[in-house]
Amino acid sequence: MLKISNLTKCYDDGVKALDDLTLEIKPGMFGLLGPNGAGKSTLMRTIATLQSPDRGSIYFDGIDALNEPASLRKVLGYLPQEFGVYPKISAEDLLDYFAMLKGVASKKQRQQIVQEALEITNLYEARKKYVDGYSGGMKQRFGIAQLLLNNPRLIIVDEPTAGLDPAERNRFLNVLRGIASNNVIIFSTHIVDDVKDLCHEMAIINGGRILKQTTPAGAISELDGRIWSTNRDGAALPEIEQTSQVLSSAYNLNNSLNVRVYAESKPGEDFTPERPTLEDAYFRALKLDEMTASG
Repeated sequence: MLKISNLTKCYDDGVKALDDLTLEIKPGMFGLLGPNGAGKSTLMRTIATLQSPDRGSIYFDGIDALNEPASLRKVLGYLPQEFGVYPKISAEDLLDYFAMLKGVASKKQRQQIVQEALEITNLYEARKKYVDGYSGGMKQRFGIAQLLLNNPRLIIVDEPTAGLDPAERNRFLNVLRGIASNNVIIFSTHIVDDVKDLCHEMAIINGGRILKQTTPAGAISELDGRIWSTNRDGAALPEIEQTSQVLSSAYNLNNSLNVRVYAESKPGEDFTPERPTLEDAYFRALKLDEMTASG
């Protein structure tokens, strides 16, 4: 289990990226969902021992991560939001080099580990190709391959599907599903569908604080009977916002505006009940945080 307690980080420009954040994460796929700038990457880098918090603690299976970073790194696999690769080197050779850096001295053992990582990430057929010529999705799968070389028990992936096309995204998510067993895997994203499609547990983060920790199914069920929608002219949105808690809006094909709102009871004659979604739960949590912040 990963246990994070009272983590706080304030940058020199005064931005409080982590605000007394406390979180417990059990083995399995855990989704950390939040908008850009919510503190996700700061939290991921802090867990990965790449930066230190101002205060707080992080423990993983008895390891004090902040005071024993070398011990944590032995069981850690980390895929940052952006990472570079060496030019003009094949995936096979680059993974062999990384395995050597991770302390695998035996060439025969490295060959076995590299082959397994390539097969798990569906890159074996492309093992001889230069990694800098890979597509975005292939590079992300290569990122998973390199973090698997030390058989990690704690895996962190930060915004891994941003910029991927739908086919590449599905291939990447399938790789993550394949390695989700008894390990703790933290999947940080601002894309609601990633969490819905992949994670058994989740937390919503904003302003460096955890707004809600739950399951995707639990977050959705809390909104049963409280989501309504109406189709109006786009100019009517400000009026609806004055009387209802608007969660989202999108234009229909006929250019009318579909507005989804949260309400305990039917907010008007032209509103119809809707089945709640994880996106509704996400926007509801952010809306409540905004209302609290504004007083």
